[in-house]
Amino acid sequence: MELGIFLRGIVIGFAIAAPVGPIGVMCVQRTLNRGVQFGFVSGLGAATADACYGMTATLSLTAVLSFLAGARSWFSVIGGIYLCHLGVKAFRTAPANPADNSSTSGRLGAYLSIFFLTLTNPMTILSFAAIFAGLGLGNTSVNYFSANTLVGGVFLGSATWWLILSGITGIFRHRFKPLHLRWVNRVSGIIIAGFGAYILIGLY
Repeated sequence: MELGIFLRGIVIGFAIAAPVGPIGVMCVQRTLNRGVQFGFVSGLGAATADACYGMTATLSLTAVLSFLAGARSWFSVIGGIYLCHLGVKAFRTAPANPADNSSTSGRLGAYLSIFFLTLTNPMTILSFAAIFAGLGLGNTSVNYFSANTLVGGVFLGSATWWLILSGITGIFRHRFKPLHLRWVNRVSGIIIAGFGAYILIGLY
């Protein structure tokens, strides 16, 4: 029973993490510049946020769901502006700085930046709520052990996607010379900022 719930959580987490978006672009860009570990840690920030939203949806916290739905515009403003900031930062990033690769504070910053960005995307929790409702997982008589099992699966599924993405990207990393990485950073920055601009323009 619990194994089935756990496996379902893995599928949900993987399915929500896999679609290509600004976080995927940042994971690839950071992996190419600083290595698989740095890219994977960035992805773990998204996986943690997915788990938080998954827990909220699982526990049927209707007040939180209603608040997030009502505050969608504010979340979009914050997320859009932050994406534009990260896009500019990526555009200006110098290729492959070995000192940053071993920096604990650098990895923590990468983790927190993606965690915050994922939290500011209200569509994430709405996606969880829709999936959980469709599977009949959201109810008031929730079993907390089952809920934690499901959320653990969601985290593992999401983390698995980021490990695959960063791992595959890392295979090709050494083929990129500094000039190539500089263009990767510029193109990635434009794409990421473009996502942010698209979100902000969509508010009007």
